[in-house]
Amino acid sequence: MGKSFNVTGTCIPEEDYMVDITAKLAAIKEMINRREYFTINRGRQFGKTTTLTQLERFLADDYIVISISFETFGNATFQTEEKFCQAFLRKIKNALKFANVAADYRDAWHDLSVIDFDRLSDHITEMCEDKKIVLMIDEVDKASNHYVFLDFLSKLRSKFLARKNKRDFTFHSVILAGVYDIRNIKLKMKQEGLHKSVAGETATYNSPWNIASQFKVDLSFSVDEIATMLLAYERDKKTGMQEVAIAKEIHHYTNGYPVLTSSICKVIDEHLKDWTTGGVRRAVKLILKEEIPLFDSLIKNLDANKELADLLYNIIIMGRKWIFNIHDEATNLGFRYGYFVEQNGKLVVSNKIFEACLLNYLTTKKAREVLSNLNYTTFDETGIIVNNMINLDTCMIKFSEHMQKNYNTKDERFIEREGRLLFLTYLAPILNGRGFSYIEAQTLDGKRTDVIVNYSGSQFIIELKIWDGEAKHEKAKEQLLGYMEKFQVDQGYLLTFDFRETKNVRNEWMTYKGKAIFDVIV
Repeated sequence: MGKSFNVTGTCIPEEDYMVDITAKLAAIKEMINRREYFTINRGRQFGKTTTLTQLERFLADDYIVISISFETFGNATFQTEEKFCQAFLRKIKNALKFANVAADYRDAWHDLSVIDFDRLSDHITEMCEDKKIVLMIDEVDKASNHYVFLDFLSKLRSKFLARKNKRDFTFHSVILAGVYDIRNIKLKMKQEGLHKSVAGETATYNSPWNIASQFKVDLSFSVDEIATMLLAYERDKKTGMQEVAIAKEIHHYTNGYPVLTSSICKVIDEHLKDWTTGGVRRAVKLILKEEIPLFDSLIKNLDANKELADLLYNIIIMGRKWIFNIHDEATNLGFRYGYFVEQNGKLVVSNKIFEACLLNYLTTKKAREVLSNLNYTTFDETGIIVNNMINLDTCMIKFSEHMQKNYNTKDERFIEREGRLLFLTYLAPILNGRGFSYIEAQTLDGKRTDVIVNYSGSQFIIELKIWDGEAKHEKAKEQLLGYMEKFQVDQGYLLTFDFRETKNVRNEWMTYKGKAIFDVIV
């Protein structure tokens, strides 16, 4: 049986096409060599478990690696110290079946007399003396709202500090993996409404993991790393693809988010058989149509956190620039979930696929809230889709006609504030299932164009503006021209909302510095 692209579980080199992450493993090993304790906290399906699995292999010649997961720990395990200690030691014993250690040493780990954390501490001291043991615990989020686990971390912290003073033996390095950073455990508790009772009062639990080093290894895939996976595939399949060009296009939409990278490859391999840049865009369209767990998690988290949803709405729909501040709780939460990255000191959505998914969700949700108060009729889509291709000229003209027909002066302030929302709401049913749109962020100067529409493998650049005089209108054309050159397209669209009492409503093609621009003023 040949290899495939895996998007549902841990990737194995013998079975799955994988990115070469040797450089990342080497960087993590350097932290371990320095005897550091740290957390690997990334969003859902960001390759944490696969990284730990590969790291275990990478360390095998130099360390005894104990790799366990709290995924199989039932809630009862965290009810008392005795239950936790026994489950923890039993998991270690089972994990060591696959390590190069003597059977008697392996079996000695599960000591039935260890019924509390003081005895566990003594036991760890005995078992770790003269040993270089790396403890890796995956899925720690399942345990992080149980105080028994937090007390366990406090014990590891005490042993870590005692070891530095040469007064104890303990694990050489400890790695915790999950969505939340254990150092910020109070944030998670606040999200879940948790507290600890202390002498009849409630108090948030202080972090027991402030000894952890900052984990700076980038687990997202670079273009070159994605190309290593495509090259391995090409050796087997001989499709004739241009690996680097395809890797760049995949990275453009995923920003190296592991499961999204593999998802695009899987769709092309199993369904499209089109290893071109157009094939990548078609794959993205199909992925956005699917109800996949990652997207469900995106929406669930927004429904549960209004501050995060409002922040994303301001960035995506309103086009506002947001200063990066990791100490802001909504920002911090968005980072934990993998929604955001920092770019030139600004907060931006981490990848185009997330942005397209969130754009559609936020547009639909917000439109229901704000448009119900306005007397707008259903949008007319007649003639917009012809021969399975979008006619964006007709789309823009009909939107202009719709606005002129339904807009009145009492809505002016709303239109000025929510004009982008109105246009995105207009586009949503047209693109649904057949195309997608997202907001493009420039990486160098931080400027943004409003909407990129992908339909049947073609891209359309749309710039939205509010009328502010002829000089600014000319500047908008120049800005649009820059975006057109970046995306290597010969046509662009400029949509301007004009709130003057006397305005020159128009929709016409014009030539600007050798490029065609469809100029629409509403």
